[in-house]
Amino acid sequence: MAKETKKPTPLTLSFEGTHVEINPDKPFYIGREGDFIPDENPYLHRRALEISYSKGFWWLVNTGTRISVTVADPKTGAHTWLTPGSRTPLMFDVTVLSFTAGPWEYEMLIHNKAPNWQGGFSIGNLSGQTTIGTVTLTLTQKQLIVSLCEPALRREGTGTAAIPSNAAAAERLGWTGTRFARKLDNVCDKLDRIGVEGLRGGYDGHAYSRRARLVEFALSTGLVTAVDLQLLDQESDDEND
Repeated sequence: MAKETKKPTPLTLSFEGTHVEINPDKPFYIGREGDFIPDENPYLHRRALEISYSKGFWWLVNTGTRISVTVADPKTGAHTWLTPGSRTPLMFDVTVLSFTAGPWEYEMLIHNKAPNWQGGFSIGNLSGQTTIGTVTLTLTQKQLIVSLCEPALRREGTGTAAIPSNAAAAERLGWTGTRFARKLDNVCDKLDRIGVEGLRGGYDGHAYSRRARLVEFALSTGLVTAVDLQLLDQESDDEND
């Protein structure tokens, strides 16, 4: 007997007292000619944003060409900037979307009654694994992500220039460059399988872009937080994971 697939819960978009339900059956567009039209602002793209459901996650896609969008979790303060052509999962129970089109500023709320991200990752004492959605990360894989996000988590730098090189991150962890590269491949492959784009060689085919995308995803979804910095000093003999 085929296993019944649970239908995802619709989202709700809130904007200036208006509430609109977003169903998973087809993509939902925000813009001058979208499913939701905030106003008649001529500076707003015809289709500025797309919200759709795929591979177990709700996704927000910036379908415009000029406008960047700030995507934030009001509870934790986790946020990311969604540039034109990029996308990010909607992991929280409430997600705040903020952007400017011409002289007008917009702030919209996306309500998710069944979010994938519930907050608070933990490393299992027996398995050394943690799970986000359908992705399982070993202790050393999470250490790798934390090492790349360390400057941002310590508030020492938030731009892409602050992201450590593979060699610097490997040295921070006491690993060889080969071990670091292998684990980076494993992490990126796992996230790519659930639909996180930009992790197979990066947007422009370079490893640097891949690291930047991994850091962006990890910080924006709360996959790692400042609490996880302690993992950098935790030893693991999990050499071959």
